[in-house]
Amino acid sequence: MARALIVVDVQNDFCEGGSLAVDGGGAVAAGISDHLAAHHDDYTLVVATRDLHVDPGEHFSDEPDFQVSFPPHCRAGSAGASFHPALDVTRLDLVVSKGRNEPAFSGFDGWVGLRGEPDDGPRLVDVLRDADVDEVDVVGLATDFCVRQTALDAVEHGFRVRVRPELVAAVDPAAGDRTFDELRSVGATVG
Repeated sequence: MARALIVVDVQNDFCEGGSLAVDGGGAVAAGISDHLAAHHDDYTLVVATRDLHVDPGEHFSDEPDFQVSFPPHCRAGSAGASFHPALDVTRLDLVVSKGRNEPAFSGFDGWVGLRGEPDDGPRLVDVLRDADVDEVDVVGLATDFCVRQTALDAVEHGFRVRVRPELVAAVDPAAGDRTFDELRSVGATVG
């Protein structure tokens, strides 16, 4: 039995001061670093996902609906796309990039960049299976968007999933609570 930690989208644009800031994003970044300092050896792999948009089409909008379309964020090469400075990136084993030319809410939609180029590496599900991972802990931003979809996809791929509520933050706290209920209903653990 092997466990992986999936750190979802702890990027500058999703933290305070970013173009799509989540209240508490910086604290989540620091909390994940503290968790890794104490528990890194509990994980076979530590994977971080990130939005890395080049031309995501209607995902970027001047009049966003905040469900599918959003203000521009996490553009490839921008400071907003970088991981938050409170996240200890030295403890990451892999980075999964997603959303190059389309919306992508799940880390399972991305690719593991071997040379930093789009589509040059394997998919997350294959990397996890190759490492004999059967359990994943999911943390990061935002509970009601990319954490939700990554956790749902992990369940769908057959992994045992735990979302650590102390290491996530929601855009809308009420939607975050509904997300926890939804995840429990499909067999994920919250806590």
